[in-house]
Amino acid sequence: MSLAAGSTIGIIGGGQLGRMLAMAAARLGYRTVVLEPQPDCPAAQVANRQITAAYDDTAALAELAAASAVVTYEFENVPVMAASALAVTVPVYPPARALEVAQDRVAEKKFLNGIGIPTADFCPVDNDDELTAALKKFDGSGILKTRRMGYDGKGQRVFRNMETGGFAGTCEAMGNVPLILESFVAFEREISVIAARGMDGSLAAYDPAENIHRSGILHSSTLPARIGSETAAAAQAAAAEILAALDYVGVIGIEFFVLADGALLANEIAPRVHNSGHWTEAACIVSQFEQHIRAVAGLPLGNPGRHFDCVMENLIGDDILRVPALLAEPDLMLHLYGKAEARPGRKMGHFTRMSRHR
Repeated sequence: MSLAAGSTIGIIGGGQLGRMLAMAAARLGYRTVVLEPQPDCPAAQVANRQITAAYDDTAALAELAAASAVVTYEFENVPVMAASALAVTVPVYPPARALEVAQDRVAEKKFLNGIGIPTADFCPVDNDDELTAALKKFDGSGILKTRRMGYDGKGQRVFRNMETGGFAGTCEAMGNVPLILESFVAFEREISVIAARGMDGSLAAYDPAENIHRSGILHSSTLPARIGSETAAAAQAAAAEILAALDYVGVIGIEFFVLADGALLANEIAPRVHNSGHWTEAACIVSQFEQHIRAVAGLPLGNPGRHFDCVMENLIGDDILRVPALLAEPDLMLHLYGKAEARPGRKMGHFTRMSRHR
């Protein structure tokens, strides 16, 4: 049963993704309340109300549940216990199970492999001896990552063709937290699929985007991706498998490596709307943000069809100074996030350049 017009949707997290979800909800006639510790966050500037408290604050979670007909979230590091506690009194989508899988890189890869979706080879690492053994297995090369909380290139160290030994202190330098060593992948490009699943099990998948990262942060997403139709279909089919296995409701972002023969290795899943799907706001009638609100509100999913070829690019830090020149361009949609201070590595907004299908 769908939410009645005027119902309130709770959003955990007040960043730019929460902002765009709140805007999409308003277009569909819903109100929004945001739980976010930072006052005057990007989402609060467009939502109906903000509860200013930590994400695991018991009283604030009870207040959010009482105010909301359904609760969703804008980032994958929401405490699982908070989502589970909320779900006792109010529907929470995507389900807490999706958070459990996505928050731990080892659990994520085991889940993907368990449903037949290949990934890079990996080894859990808890101490320097295990790191030495894992590097030996991967011929002295790999990417060491924190199993939890890393994003935009944070919490990572790269090893290339190193002797397998002499790594004393590495795990301490990484914070003495659980780690994972992932093997290098000889990929040709990176793509992502934004897909949605409704309460009735219906599916909608957008065209895969080709992504370029700089310093671990997404720089641009280009449509169409330079991949064959079979590779695109395989990525969308993998997304459908993941959504079904998690009994998912809402939008998910899934990143893949594309190998020379067109085969795919899944890299990461994000149980939320995703930066590499921002282009849908400009090039599709139904954006990823509206699609997510439709799903969690029990409405029919929209057509994910794309009307334009396009390139979405993030504005990072001082890139915000480009805004006047960008606004002078034709066929460009700009979205700024309402952040007062530009800092290195901080996402201040994005823009999408569009062109007609060839």
